[in-house]
Amino acid sequence: MNQPIGKIGANANGYVVQNDPPEQMVGAGRSLWGDAWRRLWRDRSAKICLAVILLYALMGLSTAAYDLLAENVKALNWPTFQEMVDFDHRDQSPGMYWSNIWKDPSRLIADWRQMLGTDWSGRPILLKTIWGAKVSMTVGLMANIIAIPLGLFLGAVAGYYGRWVDNIVVWLYSTLASIPSILLLISLKYAFRTPIMGLDLSGIHGVYLALGVISWISTCRYIRAETLKLRELDYVMAARATGRSSLSIIRCHILPNVFHIAIINFSLGFIGAVSAEVILSYLGLGVAVGTPSWGQMINSARMDLFAGRWWELTSAVTAIFFLVLALNIFGDRLRDALDPKLKNV
Repeated sequence: MNQPIGKIGANANGYVVQNDPPEQMVGAGRSLWGDAWRRLWRDRSAKICLAVILLYALMGLSTAAYDLLAENVKALNWPTFQEMVDFDHRDQSPGMYWSNIWKDPSRLIADWRQMLGTDWSGRPILLKTIWGAKVSMTVGLMANIIAIPLGLFLGAVAGYYGRWVDNIVVWLYSTLASIPSILLLISLKYAFRTPIMGLDLSGIHGVYLALGVISWISTCRYIRAETLKLRELDYVMAARATGRSSLSIIRCHILPNVFHIAIINFSLGFIGAVSAEVILSYLGLGVAVGTPSWGQMINSARMDLFAGRWWELTSAVTAIFFLVLALNIFGDRLRDALDPKLKNV
């Protein structure tokens, strides 16, 4: 026989009441972030894509550490990437490497750098592809570090204050959005060719700034729209009635409830930044010539196709494909995990 969950009796006024024992009381609810993490961790595709993204990040960190040690610790006698020139093995295809391995399997480890072929100067395509991950991951990270806080701040301020503040912000992002992003990006990079206030922005730092300037628009739109709804809710109006300042309300009540939108836009903005860096490098407006990047690889390999040298272009495009695919799928899964409407799905 089942045990009763509580005792039923009458109070002093004669009303029937049920006294539940303490262990039957409702416990504290789980947070949005806790639920999101659980849903994300149960998704196999999200875990696979996160592993791919972390692998690219690890390649970027390892090459950055290698460059730092090779340039500053001369006792190691490590060659920099620019010094990895071997004209005796120039323009070798991957097929030549694997045919040599078939003849002599002992060379599998010794010549592993050449498994994807070499370029016109004998540099291994595999190492160029790995070094290119450093540029792309750094550009994606730095561009979003500029764009996301800017869009988060402007969107929250415009949505909460409204009136002339909202009009200025809407006019600003509407004007920038009316210009094709690639043309605006190219124009900014041309403007950064000359020093601005003593700062040299002609290289990779100009790419960070240019991408950050044009990438905040979508974040600002979403944050503004969500803030317009949040400012009319009861808890925000109650905070306003108690005399709290507008900045305090934005910091304590608005931003925590729109932060998940910023995280989603960070993952999606990463894709746009990586793609834009490739386009700029292809046009000669990206990183400095000689710096290994996927855009530089595509630019240098476009004429090689006429000579039948396809491996450099294929390696760069394949690396871009898997990174963008992983970021796309992970961004979709992250958006679903942070959606409260899908909490019980």
